[in-house]
Amino acid sequence: MKNMNMKRNVQQGFTLIELMIVIAIVAILVALAVPAYQDYTIRAKVAECINNAAVPKLQISEYRQTVGSFPADTNTAGITTNTGDTQFCDATTYDGAGVFTVNIDEAAVDSSLSPTIEATLSPTVNVDGGIDWACTRGSTTSTNYKYLPSTCRAS
Repeated sequence: MKNMNMKRNVQQGFTLIELMIVIAIVAILVALAVPAYQDYTIRAKVAECINNAAVPKLQISEYRQTVGSFPADTNTAGITTNTGDTQFCDATTYDGAGVFTVNIDEAAVDSSLSPTIEATLSPTVNVDGGIDWACTRGSTTSTNYKYLPSTCRAS
């Protein structure tokens, strides 16, 4: 009979210690995730500029395959002044030998970036006449290498 009179202890919620542990875990995860997410968004914006260089690459490639030499300037290749530009790209500059540089607008990408981020795209003519494009880091500062796509980090 004694057992029947004992009240049963039922837990009604979380203890303060359990809540503090959960909050500490969430704080640690946020502290790790936010910087990684910020780097990811910067890399995505830089990659957008480099991907928009597909149009000038195509125009230069077509000119080279049609005429047999690289265009002397962007007008000859049919590239307008704003081809490939977005809100994150300053402009592309062309050197007259097939090589062009994609200049990133660091202030538009993220106000905390130090200047300079750019990618240089250089053509190589294959034996069969096709053109391969190599991306290098151009004059990107060493602190900004991590924002370039991995294919553009070589010098």
